[in-house]
Amino acid sequence: MEKTKIWDIVKNIIKVLITLAALYWVSTKISLNELTSALKDSNPIYLVFALLSYCCSIIVASSRLNSFFKAIGLTLSERYNFRLYQLGLLYNFFLPGGIGGDGYKIYFLKKNFQISRRQVLGAVFFDRLSGLWALCIITGALVIFMPRLAIPNAVTIAVLAIGTLSYLYVLRLFFKQFLKNFITTHFKALCVQGFQTLTAIFILYAINFDGKFSPFLLIFMVSSLVAIVPSIGGAIGLRETVIFSLATYLKLDPHIAVTISLIFYIISLLVASSGIYYIFRPQRLGADKLPSAKEVEEEIDKEEEE
Repeated sequence: MEKTKIWDIVKNIIKVLITLAALYWVSTKISLNELTSALKDSNPIYLVFALLSYCCSIIVASSRLNSFFKAIGLTLSERYNFRLYQLGLLYNFFLPGGIGGDGYKIYFLKKNFQISRRQVLGAVFFDRLSGLWALCIITGALVIFMPRLAIPNAVTIAVLAIGTLSYLYVLRLFFKQFLKNFITTHFKALCVQGFQTLTAIFILYAINFDGKFSPFLLIFMVSSLVAIVPSIGGAIGLRETVIFSLATYLKLDPHIAVTISLIFYIISLLVASSGIYYIFRPQRLGADKLPSAKEVEEEIDKEEEE
């Protein structure tokens, strides 16, 4: 038990150090004055559109997760599920990576509804996996529109097709309950990534960029894979490191690429902050008091030991 706690602390310290190192490295490679200037000169109207587009992606993402919950027999109203989703977004930024918003939601649902942790974990896992699938589909589409990469379209399409068929085969073989709603959940997944791509497009308009959008959108989508890695602070620093490296490789302006990422981070943090409301009003989630991060961590450790 003590060894597990010590290792969790060490892991979180390592994650913080890696994040700080990544932020420092990026800051030495780009001009902070240029970034500040770009933010000051940005068009507020397009920033509002970017915020609205991101909000749409979150609403659809919440509905997608609820579809996976329904597949395991957990019936939640869309409104209630969205409230819990907001809280999860907040905790994704501020709870240790070992817990995060997903871990908190799993604990909360297990505690308040008659359902096993394994079932909820499966629903949350495939919710993330569907998002990864959609991310790959849109990234593949962007690759097709970038001849400079010299990747034959047939290769890109074949990889996406084989990946999708393999994914369907695994679902059919081991997770049939999630196969029933495959079209619905994965259409929503495409919508989520579509709205987030639209968010990046509005950000490009906001910073008065008038060049080709597709290379920067491709970098943005590839860097989104970093957000899947458990971290503290929503993968800040790591994502910018990936973006800078890809922009340099593709001979694009790294300042523009990093500016897109930072504005997107600010927007996502603003939206996630809406979850603070439920910390002060847990009654909106049907609870007198929300469980603390320590309670969740102890419960997770206990179940892992069993």
